[in-house]
Amino acid sequence: MNKKLKLTYKKAGVDIDEGDRFVDLIGPVVKKTFRPEVMTDIGMFGALFRLDIRKFRKPVLVSGTDGVGTKLKIAFMTDRHDTVGIDLVAMCVNDILTSGAEPLFFLDYFATGRLKPEKAADVIRGIAAGCREAGCALVGGETAEMPGFYAKGEYDLSGFAVGVVDQSGIINGSRIKKGDEIIGLASSGIHSNGYSLVRKIFFEYKKMSIKRHVPELNCTLGEELLRPTMIYVKAYNALNNTVRVKGMAHITGGGIPGNLPRVFPKGLGALIEEKSWQVPQVFRLMQRLGNVPEEDMRRTFNMGIGLAMIVTMGDADRTVELLKKAGYKAYRIGCIEKGVEGVRYV
Repeated sequence: MNKKLKLTYKKAGVDIDEGDRFVDLIGPVVKKTFRPEVMTDIGMFGALFRLDIRKFRKPVLVSGTDGVGTKLKIAFMTDRHDTVGIDLVAMCVNDILTSGAEPLFFLDYFATGRLKPEKAADVIRGIAAGCREAGCALVGGETAEMPGFYAKGEYDLSGFAVGVVDQSGIINGSRIKKGDEIIGLASSGIHSNGYSLVRKIFFEYKKMSIKRHVPELNCTLGEELLRPTMIYVKAYNALNNTVRVKGMAHITGGGIPGNLPRVFPKGLGALIEEKSWQVPQVFRLMQRLGNVPEEDMRRTFNMGIGLAMIVTMGDADRTVELLKKAGYKAYRIGCIEKGVEGVRYV
């Protein structure tokens, strides 16, 4: 008599015990991000966050969601997973910051074929580090184990941020006028956009090793490509309400030409002084190795400017000074003009 095969969830590819161990691993790290407004512990069905309305006459919630894109492929190639979580937080909080919002809390979504608790915990440690840098609480998330859905050893990552701004303090670009100046804050490198082209140049076209030390970069290729995205919350806070920022643009996919015009009123454009900041070596290296046209570089990458702020001409010097005092590289990179369509480089 044949015995019937006994199937379990574990035999199907999902190990509940490993999932519980993962929660135990990340618990202490996540709790370090909690703000006083957090009202629930890890593991609840929903996270409760008490909004302190004493700080705001008319509070407006600002939300944003994003992922890390194919930069995750670099994490898989290097088997290093403690930085992409920072990228995830940065991509979300920098977006809501452009409205003048204070990031309050963050949630993540981590999906993989088979959960490896230590690897997943490294990812969450990065998310927690990004949340601490942004001043927001990591209040929850979802860990999805889906056998057969992802390639072995790979995962996907996305996140969701919520912030708040007083209605009177919303930054929407409506006050921008001719003659206002554009302040560019330096990026830390490629950030989290354009990695399909990055991988095409380095690994498909030039067949370079991720472990190769590149003299122009003064580090290995993997170290450069995993450099985390800058989080600019503290940069904005450093202005201490002494400077009225009229508009902000997070320079992501599309570069300066694709993102800066999103905050202009109709009829205005920008003149960008292309030699007003130093373009990081990694961009010139990619351009040279891949023979990439300058226009494509500008429309794909941040080219060294991760966030742009628009202020009055009279506030430009003070803005740069305050940002540099706070530890950020900042440059006067251009101005607002009438009769200019989008962005023009001069």
